[in-house]
Amino acid sequence: MGLSQALSAALAGVTATQQALSVISGNVANANTPGYVEESVGQVALSTVGQSGVSVDTTGINRNLNTLLQSQLWTETSGGSYADTTAQLYQQLQQIYGTPGSSSSFSGIYSNFTTALQALSSSPSSYSAQTQVVGAAQSLTQNLNGMTGTIQQLRTQAEQGIATDVQTANNAIAQIAQINQQLGAAPPDSATATLEDQRDQDITQLSKLMNVSVVKGANNQISVYTANGQQLVSGVNPSTLTFGNVGTLTATTLWNANPSQDEAGTITLTSPGGTQIDLVAENAISSGEIGAYLQMRDTVLPQAQSQLDELANQMSQSLSNQTTSAGTYTSGAQSGFSVDIGGVLPGNSLQITYTDSGAVQHTVTVVALGQGGTLPQQSASANPNNPTIGIDFSGGVNAVATQLNAALGTNLQFSNSGTVLQVVNRGSSNAVNSLSATTTATSFTSGSAQLPMFLDGTQPITGALTPAGSQTTGLAGRISVNSALIASPSSLVAYASGTASGDSTRPNFILNQMTSAALNFSPTTGIGSTSTPYSGTLTNYMSQIVSQQSQAANAATNLQQGQDTVVSALQQRFNDQSGVNINTEMSNLIALQNAYGANARVMSTIQQMMSMLLQSVT
Repeated sequence: MGLSQALSAALAGVTATQQALSVISGNVANANTPGYVEESVGQVALSTVGQSGVSVDTTGINRNLNTLLQSQLWTETSGGSYADTTAQLYQQLQQIYGTPGSSSSFSGIYSNFTTALQALSSSPSSYSAQTQVVGAAQSLTQNLNGMTGTIQQLRTQAEQGIATDVQTANNAIAQIAQINQQLGAAPPDSATATLEDQRDQDITQLSKLMNVSVVKGANNQISVYTANGQQLVSGVNPSTLTFGNVGTLTATTLWNANPSQDEAGTITLTSPGGTQIDLVAENAISSGEIGAYLQMRDTVLPQAQSQLDELANQMSQSLSNQTTSAGTYTSGAQSGFSVDIGGVLPGNSLQITYTDSGAVQHTVTVVALGQGGTLPQQSASANPNNPTIGIDFSGGVNAVATQLNAALGTNLQFSNSGTVLQVVNRGSSNAVNSLSATTTATSFTSGSAQLPMFLDGTQPITGALTPAGSQTTGLAGRISVNSALIASPSSLVAYASGTASGDSTRPNFILNQMTSAALNFSPTTGIGSTSTPYSGTLTNYMSQIVSQQSQAANAATNLQQGQDTVVSALQQRFNDQSGVNINTEMSNLIALQNAYGANARVMSTIQQMMSMLLQSVT
C-alpha cells in the first residue's frame, strides 16, 4: 500500500469514527427520551484492485430495532389498554351494588323491604307496620332508579371516551401518513431515524386505542390496518374516522347494527377513495381503549341494566299478575273452554294447551300486543311444540279470535261472545286441554290478593311490547311505588270492601311473592339460558346478579394484572434490545476513541514519512 493510499484509508477511518462519535453523543443525550431507538453508523469496507478492506465508508444511520418484538409490543399494548379500561369501568360498576352485608347495599335494601313485610304479616292492622312497608318499598325503587342512573352515566362516559379517542386516532393516522410522505425520498441519516421514531410513537398511540397491524412497504413507508383488515393508512394516504356522538345515553339508547334502529354513536371509516365502513358493525375494533369502551357501552353495561330491569319487572308482575282458568265450553260435538279477556292489557297473555291428531301435546303462549307491537325474534332452539305468538289486542276480542284462527286454525277453532273468548277442537282427533288468561290487577280492591304495588310512572307494569320496544327496557330507572298506596297504606291489607283490618291474606301473599315464590327469569339478562331459563326466588336472582357481576369484575382485574405484567416485560425486553444502554455506549465510546487515535497516529506517521522523503530528495 502506498503512502497516499494509507493516508486516504486513515482519513476515511477518522471521518467514520467522527460520525460514530456523533451518533453515540445523540444516543446518550436521548437515553431517557420515550420511543427513542438506539442508532449506529453503517460501515462498509472499501477495496482497490488486488487488495480488499483497505478503507472504510459510511452507509448512513441504522436504527437497532427488533421489529418482531416491536410488533408483539404493539399487540400487547392494545390488549393492556383494553384490560385497564375494562377493569376501571367494572370497578365503578361494582360500587352500585354496595358492600355485601351492608344495610345500604343492593341486597341490604331489599332485605329491609322483606323484613318490613314480615312485620306487617305478623301485625296487619298496625299502621306503623304498613307505613314501614311503603317506606321500604320506596327506598327499594329509589335504589333501582339510582343504580340505573349510574349505569347510564358509565355508558355515557364510554360514549364520550370513544369520541375523544377517535379524535386522537385521527391525529395519529394523519401524522403517520405525513411522516410516510417525508420518508419517501429521505436519505438514511439521523433526521430520518428521528422521523421513524416519531412514526413508531404514533403507532404506539394508535395501538393503545385499537388493535392494529403494520405492513412495511417500499421507500421506508408503512400501511396500517385494523384487526379485520380495514386500511387506516395507505402510504401517504390516511383514512378518516368519524363518530356520531349522541351525548347522554339512557337505558333505551342502544347501539344497533341497523342504522335505522341505532340509538348510540357508531364509528365510520372513510377511505381516501370515499368508501365508508361502519367499524362497529364490522367488529373491526375488538381491543384497545376504544374496544373496551364499545364492549362496556354495548354489551356489559346494557346487560347489567337488563338484569335490574328484569328484577323490577318480575317483582312488580309477581304481585299484580293474576291467572284465571277458563270454564268449559261446548259447541255441538266440539268441546273446549271459554275465558273473559276483557281485562287483558298489552303484555298480558293467554295460555292454551291442546293435543293434535298425532297425540302430540302443544303449549301455546299468546302475548297480547298493542297496535304496532311485535315479538322479539325467538331462538332457533325453542321447542316448536311450545311456541309463543303475538296477537294484536287493540282491535277487540272479535279481531283476536280472527287472528288466533289464522295462527292455530288447523287444530283449534276460536270464537267470541262479547269479551269472552271461546276455543274448541277442530275435528274429533284432537282436543283442547286447557285455557287460561293472565291479567294485571289495576285496583287495590279487586277482591283478590294481587295488587298494583309498583307502577311504571303512572302505567301498570305488564311488560308490554310497543313499536318503541319492550316496557321492561329501562324499567328499573322508572319503577315507583303506586301513589295511591302511599296515600293509603291500609291498601296493603284491604283487598276488598269490608276486609278486616287484621286480615293477613294480602300481607302473606306479598311476603311469599317477595321471598319464596319461584319465578322464571328472562335468559336475555345473561343469567340462565334459552333452553334452561333461571328459575328461583327474587332474593336468589338478586344474589345471582351480584355474584355474576362480582366475578366479572374480578376477572377483569385479573386480566388487567396479567396483561400489565406482559406489557411491562415486553417493554423491558424492547428497551434492552432497542433502547440506549449507557454502559454499552461508554464502551463503544472508548473503542471509537482508540480507533480515532490509531487513525490519527497513522496520519501523523505518514506525514513524518512524507517529510523525510521530501528531505531526502532535496
